[in-house]
Amino acid sequence: MLDARAKRLIGNFPLGFVATVTPEGRPAVSPKGTFLELDDACIGFGNIRSPGTLGNLTHSPFAEVNFIDPFARKGLRAAGPVRVAQKDSAEFGALIGLWQAKWADLAARISDLVLIDIEAAHHMTTPPYDDGMTEAEMVAAYKLKFAEIYP
Repeated sequence: MLDARAKRLIGNFPLGFVATVTPEGRPAVSPKGTFLELDDACIGFGNIRSPGTLGNLTHSPFAEVNFIDPFARKGLRAAGPVRVAQKDSAEFGALIGLWQAKWADLAARISDLVLIDIEAAHHMTTPPYDDGMTEAEMVAAYKLKFAEIYP
């Protein structure tokens, strides 16, 4: 399900905005900054302080995640069922080393791994691409914009 472009986006911009549904049926979105691509059909994040997200996933174990390259203005929507590998589980033990390798000390704060088995993944672009803007032009424009915001 995840092609090379999707994997590169997640690897470069591991901040994913996770959409879940509350027990009352309301949408909830929360950013998670420790995403990893585990294989062609699975991504995951480390639960550091996500009690609302985990509660929602207990009620409805399905999530959609959006990843965005803020300079190229290209993104990915990935969705699927979720499972949680708790700290004392064999799956957690087998996988936590991947988070330790990427986030070092931050990984020690992870209490669970939230794993999403991708059933659907779709690339997204912003409307200026429809008008002929190139990725190089988009990146240049947003580098200038970010430089104005953060001089």
